[in-house]
Amino acid sequence: MSGEPTPTSSTASSPAPGDEAKSEFAARCDTIEEAYEFMLAYAAQGLPHEHGSTSGSQIREFLRRCEQALDGLAEAAGRSVRQADREDPAAYDAFVSVLDHDARNARAAVRLVLAQPSIGSQLVDNLNASSHVRAVLTDLFLLDDALKR
Repeated sequence: MSGEPTPTSSTASSPAPGDEAKSEFAARCDTIEEAYEFMLAYAAQGLPHEHGSTSGSQIREFLRRCEQALDGLAEAAGRSVRQADREDPAAYDAFVSVLDHDARNARAAVRLVLAQPSIGSQLVDNLNASSHVRAVLTDLFLLDDALKR
């Protein structure tokens, strides 16, 4: 981007040690949000199955990436919180436990969908409406906002 300083040290190619945990957590959050947005669009198409359409050929990949991002999400969040060095770490630790529970439930729902021989729009619409998936998204928004303060 123009106008931004260009790093000149050898650490420019990798995040600073304090930023690695934040970067990993942010990447997981982005992956989950992208999958959710794709699932919303997929559900709106009214496809009876995943075969024969461009988005149908992509749905499993988005779901797989989402599942991978959910696996270990709480641990990544915990590392990010520790590196943020908050005054009341117990409050953050308690919330990371909530995130862990919600992420496990959402991952189970995603895995159930992936186990189906065919993934239609209705199935994905039901996954989108799942309180488990919505809870994870809300948890991520809340934690992200809290860490910015």
